[in-house]
Amino acid sequence: MSQPPHGDAASAPASSSPSDPSEASGDAAATARLLPGGPVAERILAEVAERVAALIRRGVTPALATVLVGDDDASAGYIRIKQRQAAELGFASPHAHLPADATQADLHAVIESFNADPAVHGLLVQYPVPAHLDYDRALMAVDPDKDVDGMHPLNMGRLALGLPGPLPCTPAGIEELLAHHGIPVSGREVVILGRGATLGRPLAILLGQKRPTANAAVTVVHTGVPDWPRYTRRADILVAAAGVPGIIRPEHVKPGAVVIGGGVRYAGRRLLPDVDESCARVAGAITPRVGGVGPTTVAMLFRNAVAAAERATAAANGSGDPTVSG
Repeated sequence: MSQPPHGDAASAPASSSPSDPSEASGDAAATARLLPGGPVAERILAEVAERVAALIRRGVTPALATVLVGDDDASAGYIRIKQRQAAELGFASPHAHLPADATQADLHAVIESFNADPAVHGLLVQYPVPAHLDYDRALMAVDPDKDVDGMHPLNMGRLALGLPGPLPCTPAGIEELLAHHGIPVSGREVVILGRGATLGRPLAILLGQKRPTANAAVTVVHTGVPDWPRYTRRADILVAAAGVPGIIRPEHVKPGAVVIGGGVRYAGRRLLPDVDESCARVAGAITPRVGGVGPTTVAMLFRNAVAAAERATAAANGSGDPTVSG
């Protein structure tokens, strides 16, 4: 499945080193530095392009299949973005477009067709699907080995157990973004506002795992907790993943904290982020309203896709470990 970052319902500070903005003083109005996702995505996609080229030299063209149901303009736009990126990287991109009145059986038939095609290595179904369709059932129908979103229950279980496998794209992109910008995570207090299956929950697992770019003390809080700001105000790193536009305001942020805007809603094509722009007056570092987490999410999608192609190739050749993650 594929969808933009969303939530439950998406220069360094003068008083700190560039890598540790959460140690900044309370007056961060002029010092909050932006944490763009573009440079992170460029680095990841350059690595992906090299891996794609290596596969092509072996006679394998990696293929990322997409499925769109209905005629939602925004969803069609997201598919076009992924297809353009796929072409730039050297992926084949077979596509199935079903009418808005397609049945669950119609959708599953297309999914099964891509599952059975050995030339297809990755598969995503664009979210949302029309209301009469069951998105979760469609997710369950995707071959876990071709699940480039990392959202199949089997792959979520592998994440929870610390086993190799495709990682959920937005959480993995956030970890990459923090590491790229030199934000220390290990031993820090990370608070995630939002407990959704695509962002809040998997990010909590990911950042709590033992490795240099994670190993944090993670708290997950949500809007069902009446005094949720009590938790967000103590965060060294605050991740907004509630999907409630403008829910995070300056009074909810510890001065000098790192603020990551992962939760969004859309009104047509208009982006409505969780983090109010005025939080830049308080934060030590913050993702921009546009071009923050989004580019890293797309980059991680293609990293998962090339890893799926590598696993399939290794399995077909009887060499290597087909479970190794990218």
